[in-house]
Amino acid sequence: MLVASGLVIPGMAAAADLPQAAPAPVAAAPVVPDWIVTIGLEGRIGPAWAGAPDNKLRLGGLPLFSVRRSGEQPPYFGPRDSFGFDAVDVGPFKFGPAVNVIWERNASRYTALNGLGNVNTTVQAGGFAEYWPIDWLRLRGELRQGFGGAGGVTGDGFVDAVIPFGQFRWSAGPRITVESAPAINPYFGITQAQSVGSTAAGLPPLPVYHASGGLYSYGVGTQLEEFFGNQWAAHGFVEFERLTDSAANSPLVTQRGSPDQWTFGLGATYSFAMHPLW
Repeated sequence: MLVASGLVIPGMAAAADLPQAAPAPVAAAPVVPDWIVTIGLEGRIGPAWAGAPDNKLRLGGLPLFSVRRSGEQPPYFGPRDSFGFDAVDVGPFKFGPAVNVIWERNASRYTALNGLGNVNTTVQAGGFAEYWPIDWLRLRGELRQGFGGAGGVTGDGFVDAVIPFGQFRWSAGPRITVESAPAINPYFGITQAQSVGSTAAGLPPLPVYHASGGLYSYGVGTQLEEFFGNQWAAHGFVEFERLTDSAANSPLVTQRGSPDQWTFGLGATYSFAMHPLW
């Protein structure tokens, strides 16, 4: 027993003198990326109705909302972009749904619309395609079907130069819109009954008119954004739209309105990080 002890104990002492092996590293759990959620509000002053004169304006507002991955730059949204999101994002190409709302035209609010009847709120639903051939140039097209006050199809084309400098981002470019007759006629057409009822405050009656489809408008817009750190941002924009063809030739425009349509807007957003729920 003593011999056995003498053999075992020195062996144990020698083992104690050896450097201990480092524990096997524990695999770190993958970092869950944060999402950056942006919320905000935007106020707009624009034509009181489609084709309204410069002195007939309406104040409106809309919420702003977007979600992006942490580390990504704030996405660019043009003043005339419809509500939507990137369902497909492949390099310079983006595709997704597009929804736009045209609020009710209430004829009783304005003398110039007397007898022309209301046009209920219209919801236009469809999709968009976006292409960035270079970092600072965006090409965007939308195609939407109307439901509600006006039907028909509306197509928009936008080109924007998007140029960041310092804490600012400036953008500008041309716009074009085409619409089918069912999308234009509710706002610019005049039926026999409407013609008879269109006299108001000594105004002469508007002649019967049927608006056809085609080129609806062309124009240009510009926007300036300022970013205050990673959370707050503000923006302002000006959009000019020139009605043309069937819309511009409507008696409602030539006698009681204007083909030149201006829209001004100011907005602010706040961004914060959150973990995904899945």
